[in-house]
Amino acid sequence: MKIKLPITEKFLWDFYNFLEKVADIHRTISPRGWQEVGNPLLIKFRRNYEKKQTRRSFAKMIAHLKRYGYLKEKSLESQKAFLITPKGHQKILKIKLKTIDKKRRPDRKWQMAIYDIPESKKDIRDEFRNKLKILGHRELQKSIWICPYDVLEETEKIIKDYFLESYVKLFLIEEVDVD
Repeated sequence: MKIKLPITEKFLWDFYNFLEKVADIHRTISPRGWQEVGNPLLIKFRRNYEKKQTRRSFAKMIAHLKRYGYLKEKSLESQKAFLITPKGHQKILKIKLKTIDKKRRPDRKWQMAIYDIPESKKDIRDEFRNKLKILGHRELQKSIWICPYDVLEETEKIIKDYFLESYVKLFLIEEVDVD
């Protein structure tokens, strides 16, 4: 059994500070422009202001994730920790699916998904349909979706994540001329 370690607010801030230090090092060794050479105090003031704004934005992002139910704060052994909620996992999956590189299949075949998900699982069916759209599937007929992209692994993962193996069938098809 895998144990997922919670993300503490301290960890998030430590990670943020680490990234900030890397950016500072990069700025130190990168070439300087004429503005910085001519007025280094003004540039330093501007960078400090930008750092404060970025820190505020980061804090707002954490508050936003908590407020909308993507992160949940929990006390564990005298320390506060953040846990990613199921809603947060769904959001992560949606973002991941949107950012994958969709390439057309080199064999020019299409992936077809045929499903018959019962009305009692309507919410899951709607969510499955949304995920298919994100992956680039198009509805051919009711409950029949096709996709020219090579997204078989992602589609199979969605089917397994929603426990839809007994309701969904995947096919690899090619167009055939009928004479």
